[in-house]
Amino acid sequence: MEKKLQVGILGATGMVGQRFISLLEHHPWFEVVTVAASPRSAGKTYEEAVGDRWKMTTPMPESVKHLKVMNVNEVEAVAAGVDFVFSAVDMSKEEIKAIEESYAKAEVPVVSNNSAHRWTPDVPMVVPEINPEHFEVIKDQRKRLGTEKGFIAVKPNCSIQSYAPVLTAWKEFEPYEVVATTYQAISGAGKNFKDWPEMEGNVIPFIGGEEEKSEQEPLRLWGKVEDGQIIKASEPAITCQCIRIPVLNGHTAAVFVKFRKKASKEELIERLRSFSGLPQELDLPSAPKQFIQYMDEENRPQITLDVDYENGMGISVGRLREDTVYDYKFVGMSHNTVRGAAGGAVLSAELLTAKGYITAGK
Repeated sequence: MEKKLQVGILGATGMVGQRFISLLEHHPWFEVVTVAASPRSAGKTYEEAVGDRWKMTTPMPESVKHLKVMNVNEVEAVAAGVDFVFSAVDMSKEEIKAIEESYAKAEVPVVSNNSAHRWTPDVPMVVPEINPEHFEVIKDQRKRLGTEKGFIAVKPNCSIQSYAPVLTAWKEFEPYEVVATTYQAISGAGKNFKDWPEMEGNVIPFIGGEEEKSEQEPLRLWGKVEDGQIIKASEPAITCQCIRIPVLNGHTAAVFVKFRKKASKEELIERLRSFSGLPQELDLPSAPKQFIQYMDEENRPQITLDVDYENGMGISVGRLREDTVYDYKFVGMSHNTVRGAAGGAVLSAELLTAKGYITAGK
């Protein structure tokens, strides 16, 4: 790419906004030129606005420290200086819907980490290795919005990344019933242990709205585009429990599966290891070379050893074995703020750029 695309980050001061800035520091295609946040942060430098709330393990990039934070509500002003934006705003669902649509109507593509538009019929919700064909609905969304360049695309919930890719790799064996329990890191709530000391040594068996997302969003990934909208799949039936555990990064899932077609353990492992998608084919900058790794050790995957696999963009799977009630069970693990949040959105933006949906200029 001759000239980097100019990128804005909406909600830049929060944890996911910070993760975007960290991931994009040396990106070969994208350059962060605009940071936007709430009115209380507007007018300050990014360094001043974040203050002592920088939550990444790497230092704040020098390139953003002195950017003046813009008011995220001043859509035209923010839109004027960027080719597209990443959205990680912390607002109510209705406010997020409205502001993301405002940016799209201002002819700015929006790649969102938020859940507000995940069920808007003509908004693609994509894991690039699983359902890139869903980007086809953008042309219908643009007709509805009356835009030539602007649109909204979203990524799914962070917790499903630890098992939805696995079930996708096994699609030929027709999984039809799934039980999943997810063990979710505190960064999924935008917190670290300094913010949330009561999580140390603790487990909380409830995460608001998470079980519904974990049961339904995979079905939208596996759905079909029909008449300009995405129709979710009817199977497999998924039931889920979601539990908050005292780790900083990394969501783990313990999963039980029933298949219509018989599969051997060796066949299932081979499908995981050979599974890849369009990001790998196109060699996108953030794409993991090996999307899913299967680990033979009985005590893997582990958060401390495996969360950063493929720079946090890969999925780790282990403990696949036959079950006495279901056909098979396994453990999956993914990095919730990289693959599950900002990194997944960056990969989507790379694919949208490669496919010509995001371009330079208005």
